[in-house]
Amino acid sequence: MNLGMLKLYRYIIILFLASSLSANNGFDFEVIKKGKENNNTMLVVGGIQGDEPGGFMSASVLATHYKILDGSVWIVPNLNFYSIIKRNRGPYGDMNRKFAYLSKKDPEYGTVMRIKKLITNDKVALVVNLHDGSGYYRKKYIDKDHSPYKWGQCSVIDQESIDIKRYSNLAEISSKVVKHVNNHLLAEKDRYHQHNTRTREGDKEMAKSLTYYAINHGKAAFGNEATKDLPTHKRVYYHLLALEKYMDIMGIKYERDFELTPMGVYNVLNNGISISLYNGKIVLPLQKLRHTLKYIPLKKDNLVTFKANNPLVTIYKKNNCYVIQYGNRKLTQLKAQYKDHDTKNTNVSFVVDSEEKTVPFGTILEVKDNFLVKDTKDYRVNVIGFSNKSKKETNIKISKSKMPKRFSIDKKGCIYRVEYYTKGSNKFAGMVLVKFKS
Repeated sequence: MNLGMLKLYRYIIILFLASSLSANNGFDFEVIKKGKENNNTMLVVGGIQGDEPGGFMSASVLATHYKILDGSVWIVPNLNFYSIIKRNRGPYGDMNRKFAYLSKKDPEYGTVMRIKKLITNDKVALVVNLHDGSGYYRKKYIDKDHSPYKWGQCSVIDQESIDIKRYSNLAEISSKVVKHVNNHLLAEKDRYHQHNTRTREGDKEMAKSLTYYAINHGKAAFGNEATKDLPTHKRVYYHLLALEKYMDIMGIKYERDFELTPMGVYNVLNNGISISLYNGKIVLPLQKLRHTLKYIPLKKDNLVTFKANNPLVTIYKKNNCYVIQYGNRKLTQLKAQYKDHDTKNTNVSFVVDSEEKTVPFGTILEVKDNFLVKDTKDYRVNVIGFSNKSKKETNIKISKSKMPKRFSIDKKGCIYRVEYYTKGSNKFAGMVLVKFKS
């Protein structure tokens, strides 16, 4: 699946109805392939540990906001997706210590075998595993936060070199990455260093890691660590600097749709994320939603199909609610009003600020002053929150002042639901959102 900027979609059917999460709820990792496949592919892995958002958020940005113009990049932004959802380093143990040996009974056996197969694919030439580490790595002890025992702000190699045709000099490549990052520091304290774990010389823990597995299977492999002392968007800034240098070294050409600055990264992490349900009949922008959205018309059969424009967005059922989550962050929960659904996809008509518009279900209409929902012979219309004496909700101009804020889906009180139900059978047909300018 070759994907351009902001054209990444996930498609999942929620089949699990347990009251609590489990490892078998379908949180499989995703492989996003960008560019034209060749045998000089860079494999980027994020999310092997779910409490390191800088790593998996960076992989997500690479997947959604970069276009590969020449070359091949494969991205796994959510390797241990269950761990990410749980905000836990590893609910079943540290996945990054499961690459030397793993029992088939381990709940993560299938995930580890699948990523191993990807690492050893003939097309993969170089692997980068993204992490967030504590403190600041320094070769000599300075204090408790700056020492050889810390992992933040470093490029990690397992050994100086590897006997392969390309990218054999791991130390030299890592040094180039470190130099590039250090040329773009936000503060002197953030300086990167190379960390050679010398794994083969007796580091039993690192011998169990993903990068060492890759090394032993003829792949150049590197870890990139940002410090947990920084906010997530600044960690992502440093990870992206490193990834861009790896692409430069490999001759991979790219472009991004944002400026690589802390604010540019912050904006792409926090804006433009959305999810659509039931083939686009319901679309929700995921910025600043209320904690709970009530009476959402979900199917009676409990099956929820969805698409998201970010690989870290998912929806799962917990207790009696459907939780929408983005990486570590719970964005909202849907309280269902179970309904039969009509299968037709029909356009509906509005008048928005005196301009007539005909739109499909799932549209978000921008409104300055007022909107009017045109009457239709096929559907009953429910403008959620609006009421008048006649109980009629079509062919009436509705301004923001007539919409009680508590019925909005967002905390600012700007976005409201217009729902359509079939006349007679009262099946849910679709939804349009109206968004008043704040």
